[in-house]
Amino acid sequence: MRRVTLRDIADRVGITPSAVSMALADNHRIGAETRRAVRDAASELGYVPSSAARALRNQRAGAIALIVPTTATHVFGHSYFMHVLEGTSSVANEHDVQLLVATNPDNEHGLAAYERVMRSHSADGAILTSAAIDDPTVERLIDSGLPVVMIGSFPYLPTAVSVGIDDRAASRAITEHLITVHGRTRLLHLSGTLDHQTGVDRRDGFLDAVRAHGLADEAAVIEGDLSEESGVAAASALGAGLAAIDGVVAANDDMAYGVLTVLRRTGIDVPGAVSLVGFDDFGLARVTTPGLTTVRVPAQELARRATTRLFGIMAGQEGWHRSTVPVDLVLRGSCGCAADAGHETVLPV
Repeated sequence: MRRVTLRDIADRVGITPSAVSMALADNHRIGAETRRAVRDAASELGYVPSSAARALRNQRAGAIALIVPTTATHVFGHSYFMHVLEGTSSVANEHDVQLLVATNPDNEHGLAAYERVMRSHSADGAILTSAAIDDPTVERLIDSGLPVVMIGSFPYLPTAVSVGIDDRAASRAITEHLITVHGRTRLLHLSGTLDHQTGVDRRDGFLDAVRAHGLADEAAVIEGDLSEESGVAAASALGAGLAAIDGVVAANDDMAYGVLTVLRRTGIDVPGAVSLVGFDDFGLARVTTPGLTTVRVPAQELARRATTRLFGIMAGQEGWHRSTVPVDLVLRGSCGCAADAGHETVLPV
């Protein structure tokens, strides 16, 4: 079916297309009865206004951008991105604007996504997620004048508008759960990439916990990349040393599952000999055996809040510069809390 045009409505009502346009804009130069007839005809014919035309009239692009500088290869293979995309697109749809996704494979080519958005004027604002700490173009994007809201923690950009969670506090909470509830004393942290603030904060939360309980000398940290394969590699590399560990805190559920497969293969019981926990709760944690104890991250809510704030900035509204969304600790069988399959206990952090 072809698109209904202003000419179609004009022919139905018996006026010119320009008069139809003025009537739809509620211009009082067109009589009230004619405006009503135009609106009725537009409804009957199924007329959809052109967002491109509105944008041209308003000198706006009629779109926002979701910028994902994929400096870590895990981003698109990770459920986090799909939650962010869903949350961002839902708010964009509510405002009747398009959502553009701008990406790059690595830091060396990271300039392109920012430049495409800034120079092409293809978006009226941007959401930025998964940016590395040393990404040289983040500050340029912030200073460009384009409205930007960042998802994550960016302590080196105190004036940036951002929304995130307290990764450090959450990581400390789940580590202390293993120590205080399950009596684990020889702990391993499998971190995310340490060129991202999330990886640093989750590692530091783990270290806060083991230091507070006098267990730092027995603790270890191995850097992973948030993939299941890096969990397998880290656990396999420990060899016989794996038997000396009684608790593993992984920076996400994918790596935790990788560790779980190695523990099973080597005959080490979870949670009998080793308590294992992850982070995120995007779905995988609910289907493993045993179910993974983890931190539930509301990624879709983070994206919705960031995008709503972006539209506020674009409209000239004042508001918060940093918003922190609370998370929950979800206790399942892998730490030793729940014996029944499918059972979980949710506690606020």
